Amino acid sequence: MLPLLLVGVVAVRHRSVLADGFGQLATARWPWLLAAAGATCLTWVAAACTRQGAVVERLPARRLLATQFAAGAANHLLPTGLGASAVNLRFMTVCGLPLARSSAALALYLLAESVGRLAVLGALLIAFPGALRLGTLLPEGAVGPLLVVAGAVPVMAAVVLALLPRLRAALLSFLRTALGEARSVHARPARALALWGGALAFPALQASALVLVGRSLGLTLPAGHMAVAYLAATVAVALVPTPGGIGSVEAALVVALVAAGGPAAVATAVVLAFRLLTVWLPLLPGALTLAALVRMRVI
Repeated sequence: MLPLLLVGVVAVRHRSVLADGFGQLATARWPWLLAAAGATCLTWVAAACTRQGAVVERLPARRLLATQFAAGAANHLLPTGLGASAVNLRFMTVCGLPLARSSAALALYLLAESVGRLAVLGALLIAFPGALRLGTLLPEGAVGPLLVVAGAVPVMAAVVLALLPRLRAALLSFLRTALGEARSVHARPARALALWGGALAFPALQASALVLVGRSLGLTLPAGHMAVAYLAATVAVALVPTPGGIGSVEAALVVALVAAGGPAAVATAVVLAFRLLTVWLPLLPGALTLAALVRMRVI
């Protein structure tokens, strides 16, 4: 609850900007919003393709797609994607995969999703080298502490593994299972194509949805710059443990769009409309789907 409380405090402090943003929503052009809704729906298809590509066995397609839709609702109950991971882990075990292989498939999916997001961001940065200005996104003096933290984390992990032999043995066993699963998947071209194709399509569709929402509200930034702003913001908030990125994603997106040259009121309206379309509107039907899948023992 603490992150949500902090979000509330920030919202109250910047209520005038939020009020201007909500006022801008009335000017949205619906054809662009409908196209953004279509791109959002395709993200669930991309997620289902990536999940299927992470396992050798064929998963039931309709139940797999419904599970991805339900996982979006579960993702807003637990921080940092744990809700979606739990739903998909349960789905794979119900489908007959052993727990060790289901966990390995989950790890492979998370790896592919991270690599795909960074790959799309890297490609866009090459195509639009001036789209991201880190100096406006990071506070002065923040680079040094971030580098220290980035270097301290692997050192601490190595120390913990050295001091806890049982944990080290369990981790090595899991890595052997995960590597075996990855080799089996990549030995089948169809699975490898689904895994990496879905991993690349997912962030590209998310960024496309933001661009379409921006066009609906008259945001004049180039599409490539908006896509870079979205991907950079989501990468930056990946370590913030808020359920579904609530609060952190909104704040980072507004800052990124303003840093790219967008007006604050319009950028706020774009972010509000984007999160409303991709998070809040699917939340209730996603929760109902989740409950139905639990009652049907699909998960």
